[in-house]
Amino acid sequence: MSDPQPVSGRFRTLALLALAVGSFVISTSEFASMGLLPLFAEDLQLSVPQATYGITAYALGVVVGAPVITIMAAGVDKRGLLIALMALAFGANLLTAIANDLDLLVLGRFLSGLPQGAYFGAASVVAGYIVGQGREGSAVALVMSGITISTIIGAPISTQLGQLFSWRMAYGIIGICGLGSAVLLWCCVPSTRALRGGTVRRELSALRRGSVWVMMLATALAIASVFSIYTFVDLFVTRVAGMSSSVTPYALALIGIGLAIGNVIGGFVADRYPFRGIFSSWAAVLVVLAVMATFAHNPVVLMVFFAVMGITMQISIPSIPVRMMKMAPEAPTLMGALNMAAFNVANALGAAIGGQAIGAGFGPLSPIWTGFIMTAAGLMVAGLLYRHLKKTGNARAFQL
Repeated sequence: MSDPQPVSGRFRTLALLALAVGSFVISTSEFASMGLLPLFAEDLQLSVPQATYGITAYALGVVVGAPVITIMAAGVDKRGLLIALMALAFGANLLTAIANDLDLLVLGRFLSGLPQGAYFGAASVVAGYIVGQGREGSAVALVMSGITISTIIGAPISTQLGQLFSWRMAYGIIGICGLGSAVLLWCCVPSTRALRGGTVRRELSALRRGSVWVMMLATALAIASVFSIYTFVDLFVTRVAGMSSSVTPYALALIGIGLAIGNVIGGFVADRYPFRGIFSSWAAVLVVLAVMATFAHNPVVLMVFFAVMGITMQISIPSIPVRMMKMAPEAPTLMGALNMAAFNVANALGAAIGGQAIGAGFGPLSPIWTGFIMTAAGLMVAGLLYRHLKKTGNARAFQL
């Protein structure tokens, strides 16, 4: 890791592209489920709250897989680990595609979620190696670009495929893309001793950092609002704004465009003002949610604020794993994985609490307000963490 530019020229570009494609496929599997939810709910004769179990199962898979796979594969070469994880994503999405009841659907989504945290953790480390030291925020943003592209292209196209043909076809194509991604990683990511794994003990030592757990809690709470919006986009489009369901893919694409813009800004912010960027981003999200909930019946306002929501939230995203890696530099792969686990706790919270609010009769706008409450709580927790770190002057001083 001492070489600031261990990979150069077009080989660096190809390697980064391969990493981004993997994140694109995994993220499409996650985000497409929100748009496909009404379709598999109808096909499998499930209520909306029941159908959200598929969303929650994926998130649970990430939460379980992120630490478990990362720790178990601590000694595995990062390149080989990435390829194996994409192979798992291939099989899990095909299992989802053939599900004929809720149990098999939940199993398929759980298995689909297992690779995500470990993939993003390992991919962030590999990207950091490729771009060189001192550019961690830029490296994370490059890996995250696959996520934003999935929200612009992958999820909307998957939703359209589901609407035109079948939700099963959508998951089947995502699975095949996962296999293609594994081949691309095998061809483009360098095989080098610098990407060898470490010891399990070294990875586990990072779990003693209390600041890491507080940051994960803040992240899970704050990010939940974007999933409260994303999960119920079709509901907002049809029942709140009175538009056709055919508009839903475009609404998803607008969120994705916002995320892409926010990711570019966030990559710049992460290397310069990580904590300030996080606080400012989450505070702006609260304003956006309040405006959206107030004026969501206006189709133009709703569609514009889908994009604005994506921008404001995504600005914080690259800063979070960078801050966690600074808190536990001895285990960057685990920190990247736990970061994704926190995101998927947010996914589960946003979908589950939003769905329960609707089921309890609070109306179609209730997921926006539950998201507002969770983001506000996350901002307060992050504020407590910042005061501690400022007082100690050392993130690693906060031990469990």
